[in-house]
Amino acid sequence: MSMQRRLWSMMAAVAVVGLLTMPMRAADTKTATGTWTSTFERNGQTFKTTYKLKQDGQKLTGTVKGGPDNKESEIKDGSVKDGKVSFTVTRESPNGGEVTIHYHGKLTDNAIQGKADVSFGDQKRSFDWKATRAK
Repeated sequence: MSMQRRLWSMMAAVAVVGLLTMPMRAADTKTATGTWTSTFERNGQTFKTTYKLKQDGQKLTGTVKGGPDNKESEIKDGSVKDGKVSFTVTRESPNGGEVTIHYHGKLTDNAIQGKADVSFGDQKRSFDWKATRAK
């Protein structure tokens, strides 16, 4: 094989690899950093929750403010990996005791959508959860 033909073959291979990895690089640019909001209804009332998230690599930190008492809580065990967001919030219940909510969902440019698993004593519930990026 001539040198010129080898050079063209290598350039074609590099171009193909570049094109195949382009979608992966585009997905890597999505970030959970920012302010997000969601709403939920309870006993006929609508509550807004605000999530202030900061992503550093796969680590996720931040706060969640909302619920019936509209208090702010730090998130724990936060991570972003392969487009999946996960974090936990532990809050005091207005009725006493602790409520733990584990949020997990898929990250897109302007939404995080998945489930929120709530634990209060021996009670456990799960509900659909969607937060949208605040403008």
